[in-house]
Amino acid sequence: MILQVEHGYFSYNPKRYIIDDIGFTLNQGEVLSVLGPNGVGKTTLLKCVMGLLKWNKGRTLLDGKDIREYSVKDFWSNIAYVPQAKQSTFSYNALEMVMFGRSAHLGFFRQPTEEDREKALACMEEIGVAFLQNKLCNEMSGGELQMVLIARALAAEPKILILDEPESNLDFKNQLTVLDTIKNLSRTKNISVIVNTHYPDHALQISDSAVILKQNGECLYGTSRSIISEENLIDAFNVKVRLRDVDIEQSVYTCVIPVAVLQKAAV
Repeated sequence: MILQVEHGYFSYNPKRYIIDDIGFTLNQGEVLSVLGPNGVGKTTLLKCVMGLLKWNKGRTLLDGKDIREYSVKDFWSNIAYVPQAKQSTFSYNALEMVMFGRSAHLGFFRQPTEEDREKALACMEEIGVAFLQNKLCNEMSGGELQMVLIARALAAEPKILILDEPESNLDFKNQLTVLDTIKNLSRTKNISVIVNTHYPDHALQISDSAVILKQNGECLYGTSRSIISEENLIDAFNVKVRLRDVDIEQSVYTCVIPVAVLQKAAV
C-alpha cells in the first residue's frame, strides 16, 4: 500500500502556513521520519496526513485514492496511529488495552471474540511485552506503556503505522527497543511506518526517507541520507551540528552531535 501527500498546505492562522506545499511518498515497507524543532508542526503534519485535520490545500492519497473517499472503517483498517504516550489513568490491563486495537475489525455492538484475544496476545508476544498482559496500564513505566500502545496498533493489522515521538522520555534501553521494533516491523512484516522524532541520529538509523519541517513552513523531503545533513539541520534547528560515523562491530552508525546554539540574525 502506497501513501502519498500532494501539495499539502495547512495553517491555524490564515496569514501564515505552518506547512507550506509538502509532498512525499511512502512505499510499502518503508520508514519515513519527520524531524523539526519544537512547535514547528510535526504532530499537525501527522494529523493532516490521516485526515484528523483538514488540509487547507492539497490531499492525502492511499493507493492513489483520496482518503476522503474511504469509509471510516476501511481507512482505519489500513492505518494505525500511536500518539505520544502519556501516563494512563485508565485501569485497563495491558491485554485489554491491546484488544482495543481490534475495534477496526469489529462491527457495531460486536464484542471481541476469543480469536481477537489471541491476535492481541500474539501482537504482544511479537514485540516482547506478553509478560505485561495482566499489569494495569496506570501502573506501567513510560517504556512499558509505549510498547503496549504499539502492540495495540499492531492488533489492528495495519498496512501503515504512524507514530508520534515513540521514543521520547524513554531511557537508552527502551529507546533501542522501540527503534528495533520499528525496523523489524518494516522489514519482516512489510509495514510502512511514519515516525515523528526529535532525534536525527535515530532517523538515520531506521528510516529510508525523511521530512524536515522548518520554522518558515518550508518542508524538505528526500532520502534520509541526503536530507539529514549538517547544512539542513543547522538551517532547521539554528544549532551548529556535526555528523560523525562510528564503526561498531562491523556496522556504521552516524552520530549527530549538537555543538552550539547559533545566534539568530538581526531582523
